[in-house]
Amino acid sequence: MLLLLLGIIVLHVSVLVLLFVSTIVSQWLVGVGHTADLWQNCTTGSVFHCLTSSTNEWLQSVQAMMILSIIFSILSLFLFFCQLFTLTKGGRFYVTGIFQILAGLCVMSGAAIFTVRHTDWQQASADVSFGFAYILAWVAFPLALISGVIYVILRKRE
Repeated sequence: MLLLLLGIIVLHVSVLVLLFVSTIVSQWLVGVGHTADLWQNCTTGSVFHCLTSSTNEWLQSVQAMMILSIIFSILSLFLFFCQLFTLTKGGRFYVTGIFQILAGLCVMSGAAIFTVRHTDWQQASADVSFGFAYILAWVAFPLALISGVIYVILRKRE
């Protein structure tokens, strides 16, 4: 049982790390001499220069979804530790699982909106592709859902 709990905690912390990295790092869109993320657009060349990202409503919704996913995942981890000590024997971690599933749905919504609408605030170009932070957001989505389902299924034992 202890190994199962440790595995779930490692999975949850991995999801949190993926969410933080994908939200913070400036690699959602990558082009020749240009990177962009949710917060800023940077150009490289003779001088490295970053400008604040667009104020487009769709981009702001992606920012909100990514931040909400981090908040839900942190709340889920906190609630798991609280329920681990207060939940009665045989009880299920429903609240923890629901918050983790909500985190997964938020990151999925944010990444899907970015996929469909990124051309609204970035010029479409042949040399621009999705970066590793964007991919990490999509990787965090199924992992968050899996850990949420595991929390819902998990029963507390001695």
